[in-house]
Amino acid sequence: MNTGHTHSSAWVEVAIVEGVADVRLNRADKMNALNPDMFDALIATGERLAGAVDLRAVVLSGNGKGFCAGLDMQSMATLEQTCQKTPLAERTHGLSNDFQTICTLWRELPVPVIAAVHGMAFGGGLQLALGADMRYVTPDARLSVMETRWGLVPDMGGMVLTRDLVRDDRLRELIYTARIVSGAEAVELGLATRVADDPLALAFTTAREIAQRSPDAIRAAKRLLQVASRGDAAATLIAESVEQEALIGGANQREAVAANMEKRAPNFVPALPYQGSR
Repeated sequence: MNTGHTHSSAWVEVAIVEGVADVRLNRADKMNALNPDMFDALIATGERLAGAVDLRAVVLSGNGKGFCAGLDMQSMATLEQTCQKTPLAERTHGLSNDFQTICTLWRELPVPVIAAVHGMAFGGGLQLALGADMRYVTPDARLSVMETRWGLVPDMGGMVLTRDLVRDDRLRELIYTARIVSGAEAVELGLATRVADDPLALAFTTAREIAQRSPDAIRAAKRLLQVASRGDAAATLIAESVEQEALIGGANQREAVAANMEKRAPNFVPALPYQGSR
């Protein structure tokens, strides 16, 4: 496993140590509000991480007093001109446009992503956190699907990312009212996974635990969960069988068994490139 490296920008800091990527939004003076440079930096970060063969897990957080305040005021003021230049319906990254990609790319990464949320996660900032596999939040964090306050609707992948998390009537209430909820209520609603006084520390603890599992199995599990989220029983059942058959007898599966039997830490090799399609 790698010992560590960084590839930071002025907008997003990234450090990878022992297979765990520490990704931090780095616009603390603006509460990590999203502007075009942040969008570009996040997409570039996702592209680099997707190709990191020894990556085991990602922790996503924000520097300063909050996770992300959403779209910044200057970008909000010029939103109409931006849409005239590049229509939102134009697909720039597969199924998504640029706005959606910065949120959906975390689900598409081959490894688990944990968001550590403190302070605020408003609008696009909340949708960014929703792209993670799990969200750990402080009890007093403030979260809001805030778009209707600005005469807009959630349009950064939020409608896809919330569909398996929040009950339909509760999601409608959150969208229609744009009300702010605490971290504790966010867990109760399904927007967040766990409350923690120090969500960043908990996120790293979880990420390091994941890094001790077979990277082949973890990546297969994330692919399998993506299939299962579509709700197609037949596709999910065959995906279970295909993934399991590929894992059984592999070097990392054999090492997982040996390490458990010998009561020692496993010594895994980097995950094999995925050959199938979903």
